[in-house]
Amino acid sequence: MQYTSYYHSPIGRILLASDDLGLTGLWFEGQKYFADGLDTEHRELKTPLLEKAKSWLTVYFSGKEPDFSVPLHLAGTAFQREVWEILCTIPYGQTVTYGQIARQLAAKKGLPHLSAQAVGGAVGHNKISILVPCHRVVGANGSLTGYAGGIDKKQALLNLEKTK
Repeated sequence: MQYTSYYHSPIGRILLASDDLGLTGLWFEGQKYFADGLDTEHRELKTPLLEKAKSWLTVYFSGKEPDFSVPLHLAGTAFQREVWEILCTIPYGQTVTYGQIARQLAAKKGLPHLSAQAVGGAVGHNKISILVPCHRVVGANGSLTGYAGGIDKKQALLNLEKTK
């Protein structure tokens, strides 16, 4: 069973979803792939895990890096989960390119090359925005590309983090 709750952030309303293992979704209302992966049958409920996620977001939106984590339940293909795990290692306030992630993943797999576009597809289907920081991934020239929540939200999140 999945549980949901809403969070009102300074840049838009957010739908949170969790199961008994961890947070399964965090989507800006109206974003591309909104509620992707959310079970048809779910309950809106105040759970300790969802409340912890809201506390994390409150710290984050205050302009500080949260000093605690929220359990995550990443549901996707093996490739998507590998990419999302790399996203979780991008430090607060920093960015990486799709190509850098592709090279890191190729090296991990012992491959000579991996497509940055394939990485972009996995990044774009990230179901747990902000906590799995896909907003920290930029184009090869530093351009702000491909954010399901919208480029304006990506820019706002990077500004909040005072990205280098």
